[in-house]
Amino acid sequence: MAIGERIHFLRNLRGMTQKFLGMAVGFPEKTADVRIAQYESGTRTPKADLTAALANKLDVSPKALDIPEIDSDIGLMHTLFALEDLRGLRVGEIDGELCLRLDKSNRKVYDDMLRMLSAWQEQAAKLDAGEITKEEYDQWRYRYPEFDTTQRWVKVPSQELSDYLVEALKDKK
Repeated sequence: MAIGERIHFLRNLRGMTQKFLGMAVGFPEKTADVRIAQYESGTRTPKADLTAALANKLDVSPKALDIPEIDSDIGLMHTLFALEDLRGLRVGEIDGELCLRLDKSNRKVYDDMLRMLSAWQEQAAKLDAGEITKEEYDQWRYRYPEFDTTQRWVKVPSQELSDYLVEALKDKK
């Protein structure tokens, strides 16, 4: 996820306008909103000092804005935090063990993530069972979704059609 997406998300979370945030980090009033819009759209990338200033005004760590380096523990944590914000990833506990789970409250995001993670789990299970080699597993991961054979990439029917079918089936009981 790009730094612009994180700025946009956190700015909205804090209830700030682009102009307000831009002025708060020192841009002139006339160009403050344009400058922030450029960073949010990815046409410009803030340097480290501006990233620090933006993070300060948004009351977050600069690591929460910057594209994290997942090779470090802190970078990985901020990646997971971003996935919580954007994809509904939640940390929890099951049977005394920490686990990551998906939040079902945003059904569309949940369904999309469940489909993708299920495809991944299927390939991992094949690797564990010796049905595919490590090379085949890696090829699947690094070329995803091109080599996804689960065929779960289908169009979902409209809510209206779904509601109609539910009602029609209720009448048949």
